[in-house]
Amino acid sequence: MAGEYTASDFPPLKNDLLLRAARGEETERAPVWVMRQAGRYLPEFREVRKEHAFFEVCRTPELATKITLQPIQRFTGLIDAAIIFSDILVIPQAMGMVVEMNPGPHFPEPLVTPEDVSKLNPSVDVDKELGYVYQALTRTRHELKGEVPLIGFCGAPWTLMAYMIEGGGSKTFQLAKTWLFKYPEASKALLARIADVCVDFLVGQVKAGAQLLQVFDSWASELSPHDFATFSLPYLTHIATSVRTRLAALNIPAVPMTLFAKGANQSLDSMAATAGYDVLGLDWCIDPAEARRITGGRTALQGNMDPGLLYGGRDAIEEAVKRMCEGFKVGGKPKAWIANLGHGITPGVDPEDLRWFFQCVHKYSKA
Repeated sequence: MAGEYTASDFPPLKNDLLLRAARGEETERAPVWVMRQAGRYLPEFREVRKEHAFFEVCRTPELATKITLQPIQRFTGLIDAAIIFSDILVIPQAMGMVVEMNPGPHFPEPLVTPEDVSKLNPSVDVDKELGYVYQALTRTRHELKGEVPLIGFCGAPWTLMAYMIEGGGSKTFQLAKTWLFKYPEASKALLARIADVCVDFLVGQVKAGAQLLQVFDSWASELSPHDFATFSLPYLTHIATSVRTRLAALNIPAVPMTLFAKGANQSLDSMAATAGYDVLGLDWCIDPAEARRITGGRTALQGNMDPGLLYGGRDAIEEAVKRMCEGFKVGGKPKAWIANLGHGITPGVDPEDLRWFFQCVHKYSKA
């Protein structure tokens, strides 16, 4: 079960750069973290994985906390947020599907036709099914000792639905798109059902200690602007609105919310106008100044260096970070911007090159 914790139940926060930037404030430098910062590029992560299966780590709060803290400990003073170690596919698991990781995600029995939706749990007790994530969040908040804020997250309904139908990753999304276009009403019903589980899960994460929430729509790039507006945006908006409404009803202060819809730059304006998130994450395929122009100050921004640049050597990393920092500044100052990569860090990166990325952000993002 998710306990209800207040800020006074945890060590006081020493570094609130991330939260201030997410609220749209000017900061002395840009806060920085990276997606998948606790992952396979770290030798200490690989050591844990030698002894424990992926989802075993997710379901064991002590291990999830240990891995969440690994990059914070390795890069002391350089990272401005921790993100809980988990996976977006815990929601399909909670809904009654089997998900394996070997090494990528695999669903032995994906949804084939709309009739298969009947195999899902008719209702989901999220506290019961995903309470291990809440326990990991609470444990991690304490063990962070207030060093940096802790991020909770979930997958977006369209992305989760695509996995549930495709049975894993896909290059063509033929099966998931067959559903969207052949069974649009059944697709919308499933998306709404997933969205409601996401709401429960995110509210529970805040109750357990998450200080910022991020929603990952990893397959947003597969949808045209029209289809994104039809099959993704309404459910993303529902999540943001419902989480805030539920927290208010519980007298729990709202936390900032970030939406990362990878590859949906053509829908950036509509996301800024209607989705209801405090921060929009950007991939590396849009210029920072253009993103600023489109969003018009309606949201903070997060991103967006190409993760591939981390393989380019220190000169390339430094030049890219310098360019990124200048692109996101407002009047020569960092404002409403969280420095990050444009997607998750990949397994072959040398941790010392990531350290250099963090150091360059510290240097070039200052006012």
